[in-house]
Parts: sequence; C-alpha cells; structure tokens
Amino acid sequence: MNWPAASFDWNQARAFLATAEHGSLSAAARALNQTQPTVGRQVTALEDTLGVALFDRAGRGLILTDPGRELLIHLRDMGVAAERVALAATGQSQTLRGTVSVTASDVCSARLLPRIVADLARIAPDIDIEIISANDLRDLARREADIAIRHVRPDDPNLTARLLGEGMGRFYAAASYIARRGRPETRADLARHDFIGFLDAEGMSATMARSGLTVPPQNFRYRTDSGLVMWELVRQGLGIGLMSDDIGLMTADVDLLLPGERAFTYPIWLVTHRELQSSRRIRLVFDHLAKEMTAHIARTRSV
Repeated sequence: MNWPAASFDWNQARAFLATAEHGSLSAAARALNQTQPTVGRQVTALEDTLGVALFDRAGRGLILTDPGRELLIHLRDMGVAAERVALAATGQSQTLRGTVSVTASDVCSARLLPRIVADLARIAPDIDIEIISANDLRDLARREADIAIRHVRPDDPNLTARLLGEGMGRFYAAASYIARRGRPETRADLARHDFIGFLDAEGMSATMARSGLTVPPQNFRYRTDSGLVMWELVRQGLGIGLMSDDIGLMTADVDLLLPGERAFTYPIWLVTHRELQSSRRIRLVFDHLAKEMTAHIARTRSV
C-alpha cells in the first residue's frame, strides 16, 4: 500500500489509534467517550478506505496486522500533534465559559472536591466541571484531564505543579473492631491485628516496614483497589485502616489509634499542562482549587 497517497478521515484514524492503544473497541469507546458501535464503524470505514485489514479479529480480541502496525507508527505522531494543537487552542481561550476536568483519587473526589466545586459554581457559574475519580495518574499531556491533584511531583517538563502542602495519615479502627480485638497501644501491637489495605499487600507491608512498622502481608485480610471501599470496610469493623486525617478525624464512627504516631505524610501537588495556564477558565479553576485545598490542609493540621 502507498501510505503517502492514502486519504482518510481523522475521526476514523483516531478511532483506530484508540483501539490499537487500548486493545479493544469497548476500551477505545470509553477513552473517546463514544459508543462501541460508533468506534467499530469508524475502524471498518478506515479499513475500507485504505483497502487493508488493520486488525485480525480473534474471538473478542483484536490483534494488529502488519499494515496496522505500520499505520500505528504514523498515526501516533499525528495524535501527538493533534493533542498539541488542542492544548494550544484551549490555552488561548479567554472565556469563562466551558468545561474544565479535574482528576483526583476516589477519596479526594468524593469527600473534598464536591464542596470546593460548589463554591466554584457560585464564583463562575458558566464553567462546567468534570471530576475524574481515579487512583492512577491520568495523562495530562493527552488531555485525559486538565488539572490533577497528585501525591507525587510530575517529572514531565511540559507540566507545571504547585505544592499545596503536606497531608498526614494515621491508623483508624471502628469501635466494633476495638471491642472485638482490643486497642493497640504500641507500634509493636500492630503486628497482631487485621488490616484493610489496597490489593498489593506485599507492597503495603514493605511501605510500612520502611517506616519501622512490622505488619506482615497476611495481616491485610481485606483488600480493594478503592480508597472509598477500604474506608467503608474499616467502618464495618473488619480491621485497621490507614487514612488521611482530613477524613479520619471527621468520621464519627471510627477511633484514632496510637494518636502520638504519625503513620505517613504525603505531599499534595496541583498539576496542569503549561499550555493550559494561559486559559482564563482553567487558571481560575486551578487557583480556586489551590486556595481552598491549602486552607483545608491548614485546618486539618491544626486539629
């Protein structure tokens, strides 16, 4: 096939690119905020235009053909260029009308952001806010979000970050758990208790070990990939959980354990793409988040 002579619709190319990168039509549809049949039709239309099969259909899976792999190389460059154009265009927008997307952990998205967004709605009622609740790091360069709240400093030079402060987390347990298993009085007592944690029990055990705490992996008897679910398991009395003080101290049906012990601290960064800083609406949302979250951190640390 003569690639330079090929002519095709960018929407079809974008559907192919998303499908190739995400591995399935359903995942591509979610990434593009489209329906699966729409993405499938666009990919098929691109194959018809180019006169080649881009995927081998193996059951429910899709495997790139040789022409598909060759096309993917070129379209990735086009995708990066398209993302840069979109970033630049958004960055030049001076209107206070439009959508701004913010990504944060599920706990932060559910427990902190709604109040801040409610305040923002009174200040800038024409700005729509999308909250993307995700415990992984969304790619700001690819516009998976406009602004991110993270606990790690970005190393991408195209991103700009503001350190808002430092959060603190400690151990908490429900009264029902304490009544059943007793209250740990020392760090050494923790080794004899059940814990609620994330799916990687080995990793959580190792993290605690670096802080001088001995909690074997087998003690993490209940595990989840969600911070909100983890906290509800703690509230049900199934074990001890680590939680940030801004949530733990405000939850009436759990008790703070080892009040003199600081289990962990973590930085709180507010991040956006440099190209977006000049956008008036994104800058307003960024600055409002920075102000409100900085005040929230200060209030929590003073409790």
